[in-house]
Amino acid sequence: MEEAARILTAKRTRPPRAPLAVVGRSLTKTVKALDARFGQGSEGLKARWTEIVGEALARRTEPNKLIKMRGGEGAALEIRVQGPSAALIQHQGPDILSRVNLFLGAGAVTRLRIVQGPLQKLAKRDTVAKPRRRTHSPLDAAAEKSLATGLADFPEGALKTALIRLGREVLRHDGSGPKT
Repeated sequence: MEEAARILTAKRTRPPRAPLAVVGRSLTKTVKALDARFGQGSEGLKARWTEIVGEALARRTEPNKLIKMRGGEGAALEIRVQGPSAALIQHQGPDILSRVNLFLGAGAVTRLRIVQGPLQKLAKRDTVAKPRRRTHSPLDAAAEKSLATGLADFPEGALKTALIRLGREVLRHDGSGPKT
């Protein structure tokens, strides 16, 4: 056995392989700088989606992610679509792909993947935007005094507060008070 090992080490035709250098770590800064300068990616698509596909399609869709394909071919673009609009978007798929490829570069995206679901931008808009309460200008002093005099016999409480509010609205809209 020892003799076989000695012969193999002496007669080896190829040198033993050296461990691979860790290249990825040294290229990280360079790749990030190039991506920031030239790359658009899915974040670039999200930022300019309305410009790319137009206002009508942007209301119904949003880009989710770019999925890189094996074999070096173009990526697949996954877009989220509100439920009933998916069939319409599917028919407009070739137009969407051509517009996206104008933005990202020729052949960057070769397939369109449609996922039905609620749009994130609509969900954010619904949670942030709260309906404003309408404010009315106050009644003039004479109308306010006549309302207080009319309700002086009622005991303090929720009923009296509701009647005062109702009386103010009636006086505002019947012409006795200032109109808003």
